[in-house]
Order: sequence, then C-alpha cells, then structure tokens
Amino acid sequence: MAGDEARTRAAEIVAAKWKAILDSGDELINPTMPRAAYANPRLRELFPIVSHGALYLSRCIRPPRAHDVGALFRRGGGGFMVIRHSDGTVLGEPETVEEAINLIVANLPDVCGPAIDGTADDL
Repeated sequence: MAGDEARTRAAEIVAAKWKAILDSGDELINPTMPRAAYANPRLRELFPIVSHGALYLSRCIRPPRAHDVGALFRRGGGGFMVIRHSDGTVLGEPETVEEAINLIVANLPDVCGPAIDGTADDL
C-alpha cells in the first residue's frame, strides 16, 4: 500500500474501532472514559482497546501493540488511575476523567502521531 493509502486505511480502522466502543453503552466500560478520550483530537487518532473496564490507546493497530501511551483505569474508591504499561509507571491518580485525559496527553511519546497500520516493531 502506498503511504497515503496506508494512512487513510489506518484512520478508517481507528474510526471504526472508536465507533464500536462509543456505541457499546456501558457493557464494556464506563462510557465517560472513552467519550472523554475521544473528545481530545490527539487521542482520537490513536487505536482504542477496552479490556476489563480499562481504556488502552495504541500508536499502532496491529499486535503486538506499543504500550507507551497511558492506559485509563477507574479506581475502586472513585477517581482514576493512569498507567504506562511499557515501563509500569503510574502517571497519576486524578479524581476526574478530564484530569486523567490531560495526564495521558501530557505524557504522550515525543513522536506520537496517528496510529499506523502496523505493529510496535513498525514504529
């Protein structure tokens, strides 16, 4: 695939995945989490994954994925936790989802653009 065609295809896959998550209601995840992430233009370009009620974002759409973007978890007692799984760093435990999203954005990798149609090895 040519560069522009690959970027367009990756953007379509990312958009479809966001739509599926946003349309899922509260069955997979508290809907405020993906809605808040999707509202941020930088995070909207990343590939979203929901697992066990947490929101993960990746710079690539194929496994193995990079784990260098903060993942968003709800804390049992209230509030949120943001963890970067590539090195196990807890980036913070903010009280609001908006603060959690800002924390993820503030800790994005230096060369973080739209998700690519590839794996972590292709970054």
